[in-house]
Amino acid sequence: MTVSGLATGDEFGKLFEGFEHTAFRLETLATYDVEEEREEMARFFAGGDMGPEWDDNPWVRSMTDLGKRVSRVHVLSSPLTDYLRYELAAYPGNIKAGESIGIIDRAEQSVDGLPDHDFWLFDDRDVYRMHYTESGAFVGAELLPADRLPEYLDHRSAALSVAVPFASYWERHR
Repeated sequence: MTVSGLATGDEFGKLFEGFEHTAFRLETLATYDVEEEREEMARFFAGGDMGPEWDDNPWVRSMTDLGKRVSRVHVLSSPLTDYLRYELAAYPGNIKAGESIGIIDRAEQSVDGLPDHDFWLFDDRDVYRMHYTESGAFVGAELLPADRLPEYLDHRSAALSVAVPFASYWERHR
């Protein structure tokens, strides 16, 4: 489905089936409002069993098992929001499934020049700017024009060059 020119739902999901080699995400929000995660979040904060998918993310594995590389840098500020505590606790399962994750904590390091919004970069060819409501609910992904690609390749390079590997960050902040 497309809302105001934004990829949503199945159309957005197909982007993860269609890329050939690499998918990179820059994450910037302190809270995401994902309806499908609410029950799992409640279980997490209640200390419940998170199940096997928590230990080896099948969505990530569906891409990495095909030889595709998936990576992200999450720009955040500690202290962590409840949502970030939940999300970062799930990252080891993503890493086990093959995703590379770095953290930029603005409380610990100053980074200039990165956008204040999320984006996905597929195969160094297509950039999708993510749009959210103020509460962090996903609205849709906007395919940016090709002339913006060099800017976003630079954003990815800058983020990767200063990001702390997730394991190092988590060891200090768990």
